[in-house]
Amino acid sequence: MTISISERQEVQQATDQEVILSVEGVSKKFCRSLKHSLFYGLQDIATDLVGHRKGDHQLRDQEFWALDNVSFQLRRGEALGLVGKNGSGKSTLLRIIAGLIKPDRGIVRVKGRVAPLIALGAGFNPILTGRENIYANMAILGLSKKEIDERFDDVVEFAEIGNAIDSPVQTYSSGMAARLGFASAIYTEPDILLIDEVLAVGDVKFRAKCRRRLYELRQKRTSFILVSHQPQAILSVCTSAIYLSKGKLIASGDTHSVMNQYEADLFWNGTKKTIGAMFLPEKSARESTGVDIMSLFFRDNRGNIIESPVTGEKNIFCVEYKSSQRVDNAGINFAIKELAKEGETILHISSFKDKKPLKILPGKNEMQITMPYFGLRPGLYNMTINIRKDSLYMFDTVDSFRFSVEGKQPMSNCLFYQARIWGNCAQEK
Repeated sequence: MTISISERQEVQQATDQEVILSVEGVSKKFCRSLKHSLFYGLQDIATDLVGHRKGDHQLRDQEFWALDNVSFQLRRGEALGLVGKNGSGKSTLLRIIAGLIKPDRGIVRVKGRVAPLIALGAGFNPILTGRENIYANMAILGLSKKEIDERFDDVVEFAEIGNAIDSPVQTYSSGMAARLGFASAIYTEPDILLIDEVLAVGDVKFRAKCRRRLYELRQKRTSFILVSHQPQAILSVCTSAIYLSKGKLIASGDTHSVMNQYEADLFWNGTKKTIGAMFLPEKSARESTGVDIMSLFFRDNRGNIIESPVTGEKNIFCVEYKSSQRVDNAGINFAIKELAKEGETILHISSFKDKKPLKILPGKNEMQITMPYFGLRPGLYNMTINIRKDSLYMFDTVDSFRFSVEGKQPMSNCLFYQARIWGNCAQEK
């Protein structure tokens, strides 16, 4: 029987939409005290034996919910990002999906083989050789001896272990064990791959090889769940994401919207924004230097105050000040840092360096910096800004003005926006 192209496309689309992982109301509790944990364990065994085990919905002393009623689905070929602060339940969720621990409530339904890239090499027996650990590890992941025989050489070559393959794993460095664990997992060719902050193993060359192998698995419709504290890793790899906080599912859906909510919660820390502006209290006569910053905000190209500037569009940054004097050689300096980065200044602008002196007039007025094409990519930022009389004399400063940047198009692989015009070099005749 011949299958038409349209029928093949329908079959492929149905396969792509197939749910291969379903997490339904999963909860897991742990105990902070080892003494209490041992006692509760013995207590639970005893009550199980006599058939009087009560429901697991009640917390006992020193217990807490590491996961609380979490539900989501993963489809074939989908890459799902899992984000949240340390202690939010990400690793616990991955361990439940991998079958390493059982949930107290809820159900996990898995269709296919799961390969966890979690704490690479931690499951190896240190007394056994690398060869023996490969067979044991891949057998646990569901492969037969024949299948392991067929892939053994590829695993060793990928891990770059060499002659050490027949030495006990306890003689390996941590990097060697991690590389062997990574190779063993990915060569099972799983349906679902769980990746928990393990893409930093080895040197740059080995990490590039790991990413190429992951790309090959994606082409074979392997599904991913990726845990990473690097926003760019989530944005560049994942098509959807879920956000956990204190064991609860806070948000799920499109990667960019989930990451924006996560970063806002992480960096704004409950700070209330007023239409993207910052309003400062008026200084007393004793505190004032004669020129005081009153507010900071953005305007769009029509002059309207906006909540957030938009990448690639015209934006006007405004500094409202109150002055008791006229100053003809004034200026503004500001430096911007991305909150998701580690304190590195990504933009510094000074009217003094640009040789553009500004005037300060008595009363309340604005200084404006017009940016025809706003270059910062979508995200959260912190600005330090000051008004000066010259390069040395400072009137007033604001150490922390936090604002968000929105974007109409994804910029997951970009560091800044580049304005551009497309065209042909030659015209058709």
